[in-house]
This record gives sequence, C-alpha cells and structure tokens, in this order.
Amino acid sequence: MIRTENLSKRFDTFLAVDAVNLQVGAGEVLALLGPNGAGKTTTVRMLTSVLSPSGGRAWVAGYDVVEQAARVRASVGVLTENHGLYNRMPAYEYLDFFGRIYRISEPDRGARIDRLLEEFSLSESRRQRIGEFSKGMRQKLALARTLLHRPPVLLLDEPTSAMDPESAHMVRDAIHQLRTDDRAVVICTHNLVEAEQLADRIAIIRRGKIIAKGSPRELKRTFLGPPEYQATTLDSPNGQVYRLPPGVTLTGTGDNWIRFTSEEGEARNPETLQMLLSQGVQVASLAEVPRSLEQVYLQAVKNPAGGAQGEATA
Repeated sequence: MIRTENLSKRFDTFLAVDAVNLQVGAGEVLALLGPNGAGKTTTVRMLTSVLSPSGGRAWVAGYDVVEQAARVRASVGVLTENHGLYNRMPAYEYLDFFGRIYRISEPDRGARIDRLLEEFSLSESRRQRIGEFSKGMRQKLALARTLLHRPPVLLLDEPTSAMDPESAHMVRDAIHQLRTDDRAVVICTHNLVEAEQLADRIAIIRRGKIIAKGSPRELKRTFLGPPEYQATTLDSPNGQVYRLPPGVTLTGTGDNWIRFTSEEGEARNPETLQMLLSQGVQVASLAEVPRSLEQVYLQAVKNPAGGAQGEATA
C-alpha cells in the first residue's frame, strides 16, 4: 500500500528527509516515531502529494505521488494534528459537507455517514454543534471524516495529542477498529506506549533518517538483547546455585524468583523449566520480563547503527 525508495526532501540547504525507505502492506499499521523536527510530518506530506520530493520516489495505493498526485489524494485519509473542524456545524452536516466535496452520491453519502456515526458512538450527537463536543468526540469525528471516502491508506498525525487519558483511550479504541485486511495505516506519534499498542511495525526517524525499524519484538531484541524470563517460585531461591541447560544464562535471583535468558528465546523454556523442577524448585509461573519501547527508543537514539538494517516491511 505504501512504498518509498530513498525518499528525500530538501528546503534550501536544510535536508528535512534523507533517503527514507519504507514499506507498509495492506492490513498493517506502521508507527513513525521521532522527536519534533525529525521529518515525520514532512514525510507524511510527501505521501499525500502535498509536498513534492526533492529526491527518490514513493507510491501510495499503487500510485506515484508525483506523477499521479490526484489519484494519491483520492486514496488517502489524513488526520492532521490540527484537524480544522468547523465548530458551528452539526456533526452530520459537517460530514455531509465533506461527502459532497468527495462527490459521493446523496444516498450513498447518507448511508456512509450514518454508519460512521454509529461506529464511533456519535449517532446521538449527530445534530449537536461540533464546538460543544469533547476532545475525544472531536477527534473521533475527524477520524470519521478521514474514512468517509473509504480510502485504502490512512495517515494519522498525533491522533491523541494533548488529550486526557479517557479521551485518548476512546480514540485508540477507534483506531483499533480501522485495522482491516484492505487498508494500511501510518501513525505519527510521540506516545511510545500508544505506538506499541497499535502498531505492527515501528520506524524511528531522527534528523530526517530512519535509524531503526522492525516489529516491537524485533527492535527489543536488536537494542536490548534476547528476552529475559522470570520463574516465580513458591520457595526462596535467593543466593542458591542452580544448574541451567547449556546456552541458558542465569541473570539474577531474588525472593521467590529466578531470571534467565537465552539467545534462542522461549524455545529453551520447557527444558529450563524441567531442569529447575528436577532440582526441587517449586515453580508457580513463568513469564517474559516486560521491556518497554521507551528503552528501545533511547537505545536507538544513542546507538542508531544498531537498528538501521533491513526494510521496514510493516
């Protein structure tokens, strides 16, 4: 659905986007992470044919963003950070206005608007002025607008920016509903927890370059090493010595827990668990030790070469 080859954008002497290579398939969500000024919004504007690239090429829904700009614009739904809602308009009238801009026939337009208002739990507010909406309701209405013409590609810029936790949760739930087998979604966000919840793949951009990309699990392994597992026990193994299978490394013990890791990951867990049981350890549970995307992000920024290999086939 989205493919870029060395996509670049220069403003006079400033290189805002530097040879970005990305791929996003149908049914998948890519989160584009990076600090302010990293090139996220500029990349999105090139993907929507609002800005022309200075170098490289990009295709959206199979259309070249330069040579087939009109078709690209018809194929994308864009949610910007400042979505420009018309506060005096009622919600239904607002969507109808954009439906007419998209040249959707009146019967089809009405059916689509009714369905979208129902999906986003806005049906009861259809005649209410947008200026009276909460932040979460306004963002959901903006999402409904991006879906009105049934675009195969969605580009969402900071979808929960400056929202209270309840409103942000409401919008994240709405975004979950947007995942379909025939649609690709790109989310630009600073919210790392949100990115991990919503995205199949992550791309981190810094100073216009992609410095890391892959699934959250792949990135954690690349930057943080193999996963670590914790066996919670019914006894107190702290300070005791335990035998583990070859290739499995003990990383720590404490009151009622043992931690270990292996380059082969969870594949060694059955053997490790069996060996612990054979030594009389009463294991109550076994689970992977959580590692956050924030840890990955900080390591990627500190050591960008560690994760810059391969394509982001999100």
